[in-house]
Amino acid sequence: MISVLFVCLGNICRSPMAEAVLRTKIAKKGLSEKIRVDSAGTGDWHIGKAPHEGTRKLLDSWQISYEGMKARQVESRDFNDFDYIIAMDDSNVLNLRNLPGGEQAKIIKFMDLLPEEQHREVPDPYFTGNFEEVYRLIDSGSDVLLDRIIKEKI
Repeated sequence: MISVLFVCLGNICRSPMAEAVLRTKIAKKGLSEKIRVDSAGTGDWHIGKAPHEGTRKLLDSWQISYEGMKARQVESRDFNDFDYIIAMDDSNVLNLRNLPGGEQAKIIKFMDLLPEEQHREVPDPYFTGNFEEVYRLIDSGSDVLLDRIIKEKI
């Protein structure tokens, strides 16, 4: 099974949104038995909590399930357990690199999937409040990522 891990700071806004969006796209293509998606945060503030209210409201508006999702922190074993580790910003990349095993891991910065975009990082809606903008980026980038996975692995 191919595995994808989305990583942001607290695992309540961007990475769970990306997890839910990609899971939905995978299911629509009938690939749920071939691709597993998870998310985690580099920080530990929100461990065990559901996605942020803004993320939940936005996903609800698109009828995208986030059922059962709870924040967790990245663990060193994730570097071995996941084929694709996708970080939402430069700080997340740096934090991942500083974990045991992270220095050699293949980490993709999410916005590298969308080189035509002005943003070079996925803005954190926890601070900006702009969940719609983050959704737009995640929706587009998830399409690119899924096409890449299909071409490379399936």
